[in-house]
Amino acid sequence: MSIETYHIPVMLEECIEGLDIKPNGTYVDLTMGGGGHTSEILRHLGPEGHLYSFDQDPDAQANAPQDERFTFVASNFRFLRGAMRLRGVEQVDGILADLGVSSHHFDAKHRGFSFRGEAPLDMRMNTRSKRTAADIVNTYDKEALAKIFSDYGELDTTWKIANCIERARATKPIETTAELVEAVKPCTPPKDESKFLTKLFQALRIELNGEMEALRMALEQSLKILKPGGRLVIMSYHSLEDRIVKNFMRSGNAEGK
Repeated sequence: MSIETYHIPVMLEECIEGLDIKPNGTYVDLTMGGGGHTSEILRHLGPEGHLYSFDQDPDAQANAPQDERFTFVASNFRFLRGAMRLRGVEQVDGILADLGVSSHHFDAKHRGFSFRGEAPLDMRMNTRSKRTAADIVNTYDKEALAKIFSDYGELDTTWKIANCIERARATKPIETTAELVEAVKPCTPPKDESKFLTKLFQALRIELNGEMEALRMALEQSLKILKPGGRLVIMSYHSLEDRIVKNFMRSGNAEGK
């Protein structure tokens, strides 16, 4: 699987410029994915430089470059500091994170990240994990579901959505993406169906993979392992991530205090 078919790196030049790479520096790519950013960082490193790239998705490991200056870390980036200390690294010169879901995840229909078509209701970033989005949809009570859709999907009428799901799963478990789309059809706005379903699936994905907690943890740990003058480059795509990152950049914590 080539990098081009797996994932096209976003804002590549801006990321490299932001990292201000030193040829002999130590860097971390928290979200390796298809390896586009990883490969470009390696191109800017000299023989003494080193790059550590994190990814919990086994698919990503297939894109790991064979390079003495590179180490693949099969882990969620929430364990940033511990994973680096385990490898004898206390401080680094720069950290990059390209948040959210890669195009590969949406294109791999069987992973269940997309509401288009029919696939198992999966959405696991780490396919070694046992719990899937179907488990959330079928076991969370109405209150918990409504809270997820409000907090992570920023949807309106979340109680109606939770009620629709409860009614549907009373007949049979909701096991596929198409079954979930059908279950929430009574409360799906006809004119904004795509936007509504995007937010609904986003909310379930964030809850399942603990994305907001992982982001907060990684940002907090970055303060401890970045060298003075080190660079932190974060790409965020939706308001939830964006709010946390901006607060952190301004004040050093996710709450913005």
